[in-house]
Amino acid sequence: MAEDKLHQPSLQEVIEASSVDPNDEPSVGWGWHGHANRFIKAVGVFFAAFLLFMLIGNHESRIEDIYVVVAAVIILGLVANDSYKKRNKWHR
Repeated sequence: MAEDKLHQPSLQEVIEASSVDPNDEPSVGWGWHGHANRFIKAVGVFFAAFLLFMLIGNHESRIEDIYVVVAAVIILGLVANDSYKKRNKWHR
Protein backbone atom coordinates (compact mmCIF):
# COMPACT_ATOMS: atom_id res chain seq x y z
CA MET A 1 0.00 0.00 0.00
CA ALA A 2 2.76 2.47 0.88
CA GLU A 3 4.45 1.84 -2.46
CA ASP A 4 1.38 2.93 -4.45
CA LYS A 5 2.21 6.63 -4.62
CA LEU A 6 0.94 9.03 -7.22
CA HIS A 7 3.34 9.84 -9.99
CA GLN A 8 4.39 13.50 -9.72
CA PRO A 9 5.67 14.61 -13.13
CA SER A 10 8.96 16.42 -13.25
CA LEU A 11 9.30 19.89 -14.69
CA GLN A 12 10.81 18.47 -17.86
CA GLU A 13 7.84 16.10 -18.34
CA VAL A 14 5.39 18.96 -17.90
CA ILE A 15 7.24 21.11 -20.42
CA GLU A 16 7.33 18.30 -22.98
CA ALA A 17 3.62 17.54 -22.49
CA SER A 18 2.59 21.16 -22.98
CA SER A 19 4.85 21.81 -25.99
CA VAL A 20 5.41 25.39 -24.79
CA ASP A 21 8.88 26.88 -24.64
CA PRO A 22 9.66 27.85 -21.01
CA ASN A 23 11.82 30.72 -22.26
CA ASP A 24 8.72 32.32 -23.78
CA GLU A 25 6.31 31.47 -20.97
CA PRO A 26 7.92 30.56 -17.63
CA SER A 27 4.61 29.63 -16.00
CA VAL A 28 4.42 26.38 -17.99
CA GLY A 29 6.22 24.55 -15.18
CA TRP A 30 3.58 25.50 -12.63
CA GLY A 31 0.96 23.31 -14.27
CA TRP A 32 -1.79 25.86 -14.83
CA HIS A 33 -0.48 27.49 -17.97
CA GLY A 34 -3.25 28.71 -20.25
CA HIS A 35 -6.21 27.26 -18.37
CA ALA A 36 -7.40 30.37 -16.54
CA ASN A 37 -7.85 32.53 -19.62
CA ARG A 38 -11.32 31.26 -20.57
CA PHE A 39 -12.48 31.43 -16.97
CA ILE A 40 -11.32 35.03 -16.60
CA LYS A 41 -13.11 35.99 -19.83
CA ALA A 42 -16.31 34.30 -18.64
CA VAL A 43 -16.11 36.12 -15.30
CA GLY A 44 -15.56 39.41 -17.14
CA VAL A 45 -18.63 38.88 -19.32
CA PHE A 46 -20.67 37.84 -16.27
CA PHE A 47 -19.77 41.00 -14.35
CA ALA A 48 -20.41 43.21 -17.38
CA ALA A 49 -23.88 41.64 -17.71
CA PHE A 50 -24.41 42.07 -13.96
CA LEU A 51 -23.54 45.75 -14.26
CA LEU A 52 -25.96 46.18 -17.16
CA PHE A 53 -28.72 44.47 -15.16
CA MET A 54 -28.14 47.10 -12.50
CA LEU A 55 -29.68 49.62 -14.90
CA ILE A 56 -33.07 48.17 -14.01
CA GLY A 57 -34.32 49.91 -10.92
CA ASN A 58 -35.71 53.07 -9.45
CA HIS A 59 -32.98 55.62 -10.15
CA GLU A 60 -33.75 59.28 -9.78
CA SER A 61 -30.87 60.51 -11.89
CA ARG A 62 -28.96 59.01 -14.80
CA ILE A 63 -25.47 59.63 -13.41
CA GLU A 64 -25.33 56.10 -11.93
CA ASP A 65 -26.38 54.66 -15.26
CA ILE A 66 -23.53 56.42 -17.04
CA TYR A 67 -20.94 54.99 -14.62
CA VAL A 68 -22.42 51.50 -14.80
CA VAL A 69 -22.52 51.49 -18.61
CA VAL A 70 -18.98 52.88 -18.88
CA ALA A 71 -17.67 50.21 -16.47
CA ALA A 72 -19.46 47.44 -18.40
CA VAL A 73 -18.12 48.72 -21.73
CA ILE A 74 -14.58 48.87 -20.34
CA ILE A 75 -14.83 45.27 -19.08
CA LEU A 76 -16.26 44.02 -22.38
CA GLY A 77 -13.60 45.99 -24.26
CA LEU A 78 -10.84 44.32 -22.26
CA VAL A 79 -12.32 40.87 -22.90
CA ALA A 80 -12.72 41.59 -26.62
CA ASN A 81 -9.20 43.01 -26.85
CA ASP A 82 -7.75 39.91 -25.21
CA SER A 83 -9.73 37.63 -27.52
CA TYR A 84 -8.57 39.61 -30.56
CA LYS A 85 -4.94 39.46 -29.48
CA LYS A 86 -5.11 35.70 -28.83
CA ARG A 87 -6.85 35.02 -32.14
CA ASN A 88 -4.38 37.06 -34.20
CA LYS A 89 -1.27 36.02 -32.30
CA TRP A 90 0.11 34.02 -35.23
CA HIS A 91 0.20 37.10 -37.48
CA ARG A 92 3.16 38.60 -35.59
